[in-house]
Amino acid sequence: MISTPTLDAVRERGALRAVVSRGIRGLSLRGDDGRWSGLDTDVARAVAAAAVGDGEAVEWVPSDPADRLTRLAAGEAELTVSNVSWTFGREASLPVLFAGVTCYDGEGFLVPAAGGVTRPEQLAGQRLAVQAGTTSAANLAAWYGGRGLAVQPVAHATPAEALAAYASGDCAAYVLDRVALAGERASLGDPAAHRILDEAISREPMAAAVRDGDPAWFRLCRWVLQLLVSAEYHVGELDDREKALAQAAEAAGAHGPAVGLDQDWAARVLDRVGTYADVYDRNLGPATGLAVPRGLNELFTRGGLQYAVPLS
Repeated sequence: MISTPTLDAVRERGALRAVVSRGIRGLSLRGDDGRWSGLDTDVARAVAAAAVGDGEAVEWVPSDPADRLTRLAAGEAELTVSNVSWTFGREASLPVLFAGVTCYDGEGFLVPAAGGVTRPEQLAGQRLAVQAGTTSAANLAAWYGGRGLAVQPVAHATPAEALAAYASGDCAAYVLDRVALAGERASLGDPAAHRILDEAISREPMAAAVRDGDPAWFRLCRWVLQLLVSAEYHVGELDDREKALAQAAEAAGAHGPAVGLDQDWAARVLDRVGTYADVYDRNLGPATGLAVPRGLNELFTRGGLQYAVPLS
């Protein structure tokens, strides 16, 4: 079994440190009981289950959008799962690597349902709330500028501040990844009074990130993500969930020592968080009140972009 400095540090501490948002329902949100929930937090729990043996062994590092990757790069965490989009510019300017896409999304608009706005063009000239440190302002400039139009992005440090600016009427819309907007909309007093426009103006592959100095840790996190997707594929192929999960765990588990893990790591991950479908449905599915369609996050066999890389 190889040794990796990051994995050694995590095990010595007894917990994974994970950067998450300051609170977006469906992705990473701290409940009244102090427990964090969401798709991003379940990805962190999957990594902790593999690395430490306990999916709850996570120290959460809530961060503003502008700090999501800089705190990781500074050594304050081992993993960022904070609805941050994978871009060349981010990898080129910071000592980080994106280990894999957690959720495919696109920049969207939250607007009052009674306002009559149905397309982004109708917001030209308006003040639009965005989060500082995200790609939103650049996406708006590119999309509207390419059409000879302009808007006024108003940057806010936290999601709560951006949502409040929109809810107060100070801004005509709130601009954010559409999956994240579903959670923000649900937190308003009357969600039905607001709608998310159908059109997305950008590509936003939300991804998990690690520092770039430990290839084995990068490989470990990448294959934890791949396991979730491949396990879902195995379940669909065999139509026997328990048998499919056992086969996926056995195939992936055999390679554990190559990344510093034992051969039971994959079984622990699947027992703790389930497949990618389980993670998505638990946090964004119909029972959550968000009901965000899988869309691009469906398996490739159902027209989506989530491709099951072979585990053997």
